[in-house]
Amino acid sequence: MGRFWRLLAALALALGALGASAQEEDDPVKEAEKQKKQLLEQSGGILPSDLYVQQGEELFKAKRGPKQASLEACDFGRGPGRLEGVVGRLPRYFFDTRRVEDLDSRIRTCMIRLQGFRPEEIRRSEVVAIAFYIASLSNEQTMYVRPLMPQEKKLYELGEKLFYLRAGPRDMGCASCHVTYVGRRAGVLPYSDLLGDKRVASHWPAFRYSNDQAWTMADRIRACYANLGMPAPDFYSEPIIALTLFMNAQARGARMDLPGFIR
Repeated sequence: MGRFWRLLAALALALGALGASAQEEDDPVKEAEKQKKQLLEQSGGILPSDLYVQQGEELFKAKRGPKQASLEACDFGRGPGRLEGVVGRLPRYFFDTRRVEDLDSRIRTCMIRLQGFRPEEIRRSEVVAIAFYIASLSNEQTMYVRPLMPQEKKLYELGEKLFYLRAGPRDMGCASCHVTYVGRRAGVLPYSDLLGDKRVASHWPAFRYSNDQAWTMADRIRACYANLGMPAPDFYSEPIIALTLFMNAQARGARMDLPGFIR
């Protein structure tokens, strides 16, 4: 059995024990810190996010697709091959696509343009793994999303409208939970303050230990829509990017904890 699979087996056992011992905490950050410490002790210092980072790095550097190219020439905003701190400045406008792109959609763009993949050939799991790798290179740096370009300002305004929009069978939206009902309990944990607590948007992509899943902000947004009984926006779509831009801009100045480890 290879090292990767040994680590995976150890983590599976540790996560099982973690789920059984999880307790309620009023502060989601403190609860996550406690569970993270416990998991590190039980798994020999390895987190599930470490495996996603490793997988993402391999995918990022491998020569793949019809063009047999890596993603190392992809520009995430600081120039080809420069990845440090880029997550803290996304979403942003890219001149080569003439669109505002977030981390997920930019990865997809480069897989299509540099590697020659067709959109339908791109696996969501690979985009997430690559996002984890890139995010790991922005850890402990500062969020600095600031809409300046006209395209960015327009999308920011759309994201703000979507954030406060009430719709669907429950007549609710993002702000219903994360502004109006902040502090009220949703199952185990209270609703987080997306506008007042800069930490909330500064730890995506993240590993969710409650359901053993690796998510980016896009997955989180889609899950919220589903919880409210509304159709979820498509991955890489304008509503996803607009909401991400709005929320990331609120987190400007926060120190990033990447990849995140949350409930």
